[in-house]
Amino acid sequence: MELHKNQTLKIYNTLSGEKENFTPIHEGNIGMYVCGPTVYSNVHLGNVRTFMSFDVIFRYLLHLDYKVRYVRNITDAGHLTDDGDVDNDRFVKQSRLEKLEPMEIVQKYTVDFHKVLDAFNFLPPTIEPTATGHILEQIELTQKLIDTGFAYESNGSVYFDVFAYNQKGMNYGELSNRNIEELFANTRDLDGQNEKKNPQDFALWKNASPAHIMRWNSPWGEGFPGWHLECTAMSTKYLGEKFDIHGGGMDLKFPHHECEVAQGKACNGHSPVNFWMHTNMLTMNGLRMSKSTGNYILPMELVTGENTFFEKPFQPNIVRFCFLQAHYRSVLDISNDAMLASEKGYSRLMESYKLIPMLKASSTSTLDITAWKQSCYDAMNDDFNTPILIAQLFEGARYINLVNDGKESLTAEYIQLLETTISSFLFDVLGISNETSGNSNTTEKLSGVVEMLIGMRNEARANKNFALSDQIRDQLLALGIQLKDGKEGTSFTF
Repeated sequence: MELHKNQTLKIYNTLSGEKENFTPIHEGNIGMYVCGPTVYSNVHLGNVRTFMSFDVIFRYLLHLDYKVRYVRNITDAGHLTDDGDVDNDRFVKQSRLEKLEPMEIVQKYTVDFHKVLDAFNFLPPTIEPTATGHILEQIELTQKLIDTGFAYESNGSVYFDVFAYNQKGMNYGELSNRNIEELFANTRDLDGQNEKKNPQDFALWKNASPAHIMRWNSPWGEGFPGWHLECTAMSTKYLGEKFDIHGGGMDLKFPHHECEVAQGKACNGHSPVNFWMHTNMLTMNGLRMSKSTGNYILPMELVTGENTFFEKPFQPNIVRFCFLQAHYRSVLDISNDAMLASEKGYSRLMESYKLIPMLKASSTSTLDITAWKQSCYDAMNDDFNTPILIAQLFEGARYINLVNDGKESLTAEYIQLLETTISSFLFDVLGISNETSGNSNTTEKLSGVVEMLIGMRNEARANKNFALSDQIRDQLLALGIQLKDGKEGTSFTF
């Protein structure tokens, strides 16, 4: 039996501002698109928080026996920033700083992105398309918008006509709940250089100046696609003209997702997405994370301990456990105390879980495990409420300890149900790596391999081959094995 038929899932829809019962467009199948990274620099913790939220959503939908096509794009094409200055094209700017070609920058930081997500035990998306791999589709989409009267060409660039869109009964501003008259009055023409009919019109295709490196041929001359266009082109190609879920950080709600709504409705006459989902921001020590203020840390610096904000390294499982104790629509604040508390709570939960094989079965049960199991589903069915789910898992841990201490009893059947429920939600849904799954012989062999690699790393360091030394450390870390150099040598933890 398909599990999702027994559960009522509610999702907060940004478009309506309410939790709504979720019913997929095609029974048993879900199409989900999430805006991925712009790979001109290292992925930051705020990105990790967003992608982790959708990783859990993906995992839970799979757990409910849905067939999910999860599309998460890679933005690898340069786009002008608001002032229209080519020197502020992030890929061009970074390529000059690092003395690399733009596509070398793309490759370097795409690899970094995948390493970080692997370290935190993310499932890969079903499809991971790139913007540069879909230039043709973006050109075709631009032409379609011109043909239908929603876009116009100006000096080799093409713009979406927001005024014409609203004149035809559409509502630019509906997703972000913005008043269109205020938008018309307050929008400045920063990147159009007087090319646009109206300041609030946004670029679908930009004419490339001689200095712009990333450029492609089009019917309007050499240029490059607008940022908003790529997601519409890729989402519709792989999920159709209307699909179930579109997600991203709340910072993308306007203008990026607002423009996607407009592009989809202008092309196909209807809203492109049923449910819009947005994650909230991440702060550190109560302040917004920012390179300019110095309140900033990279994801792997949190894991390695190579930072000045946290007193010790924290394993990826601890970081993940900490992040998921905040609801995806709430602000998540991380601090040294918060990480230490998460480490303590995680250890307590895992120690209880390890007691399950030692529990003695009784002929009767004094605990209602079936009702407790449904409470775990109720938490996730309420807009993927991971904090409440974690609280229920701690309740399950309390049951384990009560039975272990002889204060309550469970039959063998309910002990098994308790174990499978905790395992399913902790490891499969929340995505915590199961550190207890391997047997002692496997662990011993793995430790031997790590010791051998530590020896190779020490030899590389002695020979001043620091590139190889760092490569061994980083690759072990990506597998969840953390090295710690000290006065007595190098130790490691899984």
